[in-house]
Amino acid sequence: MALITYLTKIHFDFGAVRLLAEELTALGIERPLIVTDTGIVAAGLLDRVREAMPSDMTVAVYDGTPANPTEPAVRDALALYKEADCNGVVAVGGGSSIDLAKGVRLLATHEPPLAQYAMIEGGAARIQANVAPMIAVPTTAGTGSEVGRGGIIILDDGRKVGIVSPYMIPSVAICDPDLTLDLPPGLTAATGMDAMAHCIETFISPVENPPAEGIAIEGLRRASANIERAVADGLDRDARWNMMMASMMGAMAFQKGLGAVHAMSHPLGSLQHLKLHHGTLNAVVMPAVLRFNADHTDDKYRRMAVAMGLAPDADLPVHIAALNQRLGLPENLRQMGVEEDMLPEMARQATLDHCNPTNPRPATEEDYLALFREAIR
Repeated sequence: MALITYLTKIHFDFGAVRLLAEELTALGIERPLIVTDTGIVAAGLLDRVREAMPSDMTVAVYDGTPANPTEPAVRDALALYKEADCNGVVAVGGGSSIDLAKGVRLLATHEPPLAQYAMIEGGAARIQANVAPMIAVPTTAGTGSEVGRGGIIILDDGRKVGIVSPYMIPSVAICDPDLTLDLPPGLTAATGMDAMAHCIETFISPVENPPAEGIAIEGLRRASANIERAVADGLDRDARWNMMMASMMGAMAFQKGLGAVHAMSHPLGSLQHLKLHHGTLNAVVMPAVLRFNADHTDDKYRRMAVAMGLAPDADLPVHIAALNQRLGLPENLRQMGVEEDMLPEMARQATLDHCNPTNPRPATEEDYLALFREAIR
């Protein structure tokens, strides 16, 4: 039997951030904690969000979100939440800020530590409906975490895990493409490839969920048609709108689960000394994974090729590698600082990742080691 749930309240369009005050009132949030990062503050985006909030509202701001959210950062933000007597969370930023905010809303009402709520520890059953209310305001077009049912957080023990539950989906998502117009080309490319990876992996997941599959393939069509336009001209409003929509659609399809691309990128993202960008990792390892899965997805590669504007028999791994090159992304993991001696442990962790079971082709530790070695060359 398929379990299909869609999803949360979403405001989507240019200027949508102006609805923030209305949604805070509707959720009864009187003293919000804003979770963001220093880059968002420096870019002036936090000021734009604050302008959309009631002028007399008491607001606490945590801007210490790291590139890959961590359990210590969740504790720090939670301490501010409690100190300021907050009663709700507003996440402003990319996936890191949104995922960190999810950790805060969970521990605002649930006992620590976070590890007990990890999906791979059977934690979904421990997450109850009484999480703190949360509004997500994405400023990138890639992660889709504003409508995602989980947060990806590096635990104290070094594992990068998914904390997944329908109760983790933000109460409201405010998707305003205006907030992405100043995103630099490199970050536009990396986050855009993250969205594309979500659409591809959810589409080819063997889990039966036709509505999610339809959303994923349409998201892939939009991302493929607009990512290079958005990178070339950040002020292309139509491209920005479509990239934010593709990002959201990729995450709407998370109901089907992801696969080996994310099972590989999650442990790599836990390497604190490298601080690797998640979307860039997805882009770099995707060609190898597409080759690995090619004979285990029925006609889905042909359907994806058509959605991407290619010939039905196009070589998708070659196409993605060429797209990465045109976007200025790294050609391999070595260019990102990954060394050969790191790979055995990365392969071991990939088999334990919560995305591994929904890859269309079962992958062993030996398989992952071969994939990592292909992606490092």
